[in-house]
Amino acid sequence: MKARVLLKVRAGARATEFAGRFGDAWKLHVAAPPVDGKANEVIIRFFAKLAGVPASAVRIVTGQSSPGKLLEIEGLESADLERAILMRNGPSTNSGSPAPRKS
Repeated sequence: MKARVLLKVRAGARATEFAGRFGDAWKLHVAAPPVDGKANEVIIRFFAKLAGVPASAVRIVTGQSSPGKLLEIEGLESADLERAILMRNGPSTNSGSPAPRKS
């Protein structure tokens, strides 16, 4: 069993955390620079901890050097991964509409 997740990554953030959805992908801010694979290492460790699997069970299938990535996690069902992400991300607070104007 394998779970896959699409990511839109922004490296160099203050903290590694989800920042909502981007189409079919999850936006992930990563607290590591996009240099020498450091951001990818943080992403792998982050998802291993999130999924409760060893880091060796997480791999980046596509997007090694781009912000769009496809991750694959061995030993986890897709529904379980989605549930873990939702629990970590919390309820969506962005409706996609602009904030009301102040008078």
